[in-house]
Amino acid sequence: MKLITSPNIADADGIYQRLIALHHGRSEEDSMRVNTRLILLLINHIGDEQAVNEAISHAGGEEEQ
Repeated sequence: MKLITSPNIADADGIYQRLIALHHGRSEEDSMRVNTRLILLLINHIGDEQAVNEAISHAGGEEEQ
């Protein structure tokens, strides 16, 4: 599976606003905990190890050949 990196959601701005709101008023430590839970939930939902590995490489600035 090739990782989709172009916009692929109808309401990206709305999702971004919800993500910002999720962190509003939280400590840095709590925000990191929430991000970790969100990431793990989404990884589980995706359920495709190759896609997740591509996303990890992409997020880390690596180009997977």
